[in-house]
Amino acid sequence: MADTKISALSSGAPAQGTDETVIARGGANYKLTVANIAAYLGSPITVANGGTGQSSYTNGQLLIGNTTGNTLTKATLTAGSGISITNGSGSITIAATGSGGTVTSVNGTGTVNGITLTGTVTSSGDLTLGGTLSNVSLTTQVTGTLPIANGGTGSTSTTYCNLASNVTGTLPIANGGTGSTSTTYCNLTSNVTGTLPVANGGTGITSLGTGVATWLGTPSSANLAAAVTDETGTGALVFANTPTLVSPVLGTPTSGNLSNCTADGTNNVGYRNIPQSGSDKTTTYTLATTDVGKFVGVGTSGSITVPNSTFAAGDVVSIFNNTSGNVTLTMSITTAYIAGTNTDKDTLTLATRGVATILFISGTVCVVSGNVS
Repeated sequence: MADTKISALSSGAPAQGTDETVIARGGANYKLTVANIAAYLGSPITVANGGTGQSSYTNGQLLIGNTTGNTLTKATLTAGSGISITNGSGSITIAATGSGGTVTSVNGTGTVNGITLTGTVTSSGDLTLGGTLSNVSLTTQVTGTLPIANGGTGSTSTTYCNLASNVTGTLPIANGGTGSTSTTYCNLTSNVTGTLPVANGGTGITSLGTGVATWLGTPSSANLAAAVTDETGTGALVFANTPTLVSPVLGTPTSGNLSNCTADGTNNVGYRNIPQSGSDKTTTYTLATTDVGKFVGVGTSGSITVPNSTFAAGDVVSIFNNTSGNVTLTMSITTAYIAGTNTDKDTLTLATRGVATILFISGTVCVVSGNVS
């Protein structure tokens, strides 16, 4: 404590009967009074000076550390739910109240091994189990005997039914038996007479036509022809998709397309007239293979080009100048002759209302006859 809290003794010793003590310091004696000590420590003595800072208490109060001000604070215990606290003089009694409490709400949900738990219990109610138990191991999770109704044998014995040694009497048809003790069964040869109907697996007929049995055994075209009557022609059986006919007599077909037929095995079937290839051409038109066997008409401002390496030997195309003036034929083909001459022509002139016929000797050579120059 500071020196100012005490004063020097005039005689060097405290006076008898006074609340003083003497402290020797620096070659001098000093006196310290009770009042000096109380003023320094505080009344009550503060927590900072090692005291409690408290001078009075109620029953059950405790001193509890308080970070605010780093002090001690008086407080009593607070009772929670189901707990009672009794504060006495120098004592605290803590006890439980009631008999364990009451569950007010239980809700069950979820699925385990196929079993579903549903329902809610408040003050009353039910939890319900539903579904089908699954994923249960018969080896580790099931004990006892599994009833027959649940897929078991209803028995703990490992001896099962043997049809030879454990079953007597006649096994009914409904149980997979014959319903008979006889070992003689129906023989279609000796025990069945009459005609077996189709509904029972038979044919419903008593005999087969001539050659039918042979065809059924060997279903060839020749055997079929021998089995049927009033047929026409001979040879192999013909079906609709791409058949090959040998010397057929077609009679009068109601329809047909002979675009792929030939008159003599080489030359295509031709026309009795010369059809026009489209309408009159009014611009520069290049001949095409679709013009073979037809005539190409040229209208106002039209002209014709004969291409090279397009047509085959024997192809013929006719050109008709359906205008009042001349028409130019451009001969792009390698060699083009006017019939009766030996000069290769690059262009030809087709006279008004004139006709020119172009015969292709090959894909690169042609001969033109008609009103051309």
